[in-house]
Amino acid sequence: MQFRVPQFIDMEDKIIGPLTLKQFGYVLGAGGMAFLIWTFVPIKILAILLIVPIVALFLALAFIKINNRPFGDILENAFSYYTNSKIYTWKQPTPSAPDTQQPVAASTLTTAGEKVLVDTQKEIEVKKIDQDKLHDLSLGLDVLDHNSQDNKVK
Repeated sequence: MQFRVPQFIDMEDKIIGPLTLKQFGYVLGAGGMAFLIWTFVPIKILAILLIVPIVALFLALAFIKINNRPFGDILENAFSYYTNSKIYTWKQPTPSAPDTQQPVAASTLTTAGEKVLVDTQKEIEVKKIDQDKLHDLSLGLDVLDHNSQDNKVK
């Protein structure tokens, strides 16, 4: 049984002429902003100086893609980069408090340090077991590989 595989699933549909709905909205928004500025700003030179960058921004949002990503995403990432903190510090996770709903047994560890110590020892044991298994496996593969080369030589 053969199935048709959809092609070009990452392309938006052209709804209004050669424009997608999003592009048409940006172009319409640029025209509307230009009209409003032209209408309400009495000094026409100042209106033109306001209209040009606003329309350019709207048209860039509609048509420019950088590395196949929309210009809006680039602006959003740039804004978040410049507004967020650039100092990254590591914060040691605090040990979680025991659940208050469950009764605490007498053998429960009393301090967080003992709990960390026990957890660390378990990790070391698990790593050692994993390394031993890995060593045995690699030794077995080396022996099998060595035997197969001897068989080819003979």
